[in-house]
Amino acid sequence: MAATADAYWLALRRVHGAGPRTCRLLLDRFGSAEAIFKANEEEIVAAGVGRGVAHAIAGFNDFAPLDKELCELPRLGARLVRWTDADYPRNLKQIADPPPYLVARGLLYPDETACVAVVGARAASEAGLRMAERLGFELAAHGFVVVSGLARGVDGAAHRGALEAGGRTVAVLGCGIDVAYPPEHRALADRIVENRGALLSELPLGTAPMPENFPSRNRILSGLSLGVVIVEAAEKSGSLITARMALEQDRQVFAVPGSPLSGKTRGSNRLLREGAVLVECVEDVIEDLAPQMAGKSQLAAESVATAYRATLATAARVASEPMESAPPRLEASARRPEALSTGQSVRLVEEAITEVQAILNCFKEADKLHVDAMIETCQLPPQTVLNLLLELELRGLVVQHPGKLFTLP
Repeated sequence: MAATADAYWLALRRVHGAGPRTCRLLLDRFGSAEAIFKANEEEIVAAGVGRGVAHAIAGFNDFAPLDKELCELPRLGARLVRWTDADYPRNLKQIADPPPYLVARGLLYPDETACVAVVGARAASEAGLRMAERLGFELAAHGFVVVSGLARGVDGAAHRGALEAGGRTVAVLGCGIDVAYPPEHRALADRIVENRGALLSELPLGTAPMPENFPSRNRILSGLSLGVVIVEAAEKSGSLITARMALEQDRQVFAVPGSPLSGKTRGSNRLLREGAVLVECVEDVIEDLAPQMAGKSQLAAESVATAYRATLATAARVASEPMESAPPRLEASARRPEALSTGQSVRLVEEAITEVQAILNCFKEADKLHVDAMIETCQLPPQTVLNLLLELELRGLVVQHPGKLFTLP
């Protein structure tokens, strides 16, 4: 029986010696996995592939197990996302060694590029866990997709924070999509999928979480993102591999400072000495990434409004006692989130959407407006208008000019 079209895609990574760079080279030359396997050895060699790998590709015929594996995907609620598909992540396509396909559970969106990775120690300190959860919450509240690895410690905290904010989060696995690792995060993985997020893997079904899988996984994690935030990393932490890969991929690297007396943060402190951007609050990340976001505007007014109201809602849930071990600047920002009622959340977001739309509607009357004119036209409190204009500017939806004048981009 002839192989199915998707079996050719799986076969790309089952040929010995055909790594991601070779796969990309061949896909650029032949256009599809099926075309690659239907080419002869000389045609593959002519594309720039070594003779041994070309011979292995031309002679590959073990498609039956791959078709069987594909039949398992629907049962798992998973699917194949090919390099040629519209919903293959755009950021990931830009790196030198993207996977030719991903196995996905959950949703991927074609033009979604506003992603930030948050990674760090598995055996994180309590302060590190709080910081990771806060960053996940506030990044998601500001409209970013939070990317992490579903591992114990910092990764899990970042995912949970994003979910608490009602945002999207994506987990990149170092095992097969059907393997629950770590086992205690099975429910977290299901929550991610149920809340418009996604689980991604490039590995065959049944692949165990072996140590050698994780460096390769980390390149996908950083490749999906505009930047990578390291919360806690020891001197030989796997998070430092992610940071190195991010730099190779021309991504920004951020790091949260830690005590020089703690071995858990020596690696992240070293990143800061080497030029990583210091992060004490989410604004440090957003401000640094704002120039990259400028050309990718048209984030919905709903996202901006949710960001603004989520910040206010979080501030309203401040814990009664200060976080003694948190960095000083965090004392003034939002504390660990507790849940608002659904009705309260809906009302807050609806009010904020109305406010954002009122500001944007001002530009129907004039191309360039002074902030005072907008305050007068909108009949909103000055601080509300100023806060929303900042959110809109960070997302490239308005442009500020000298003299407190604003225009649409």
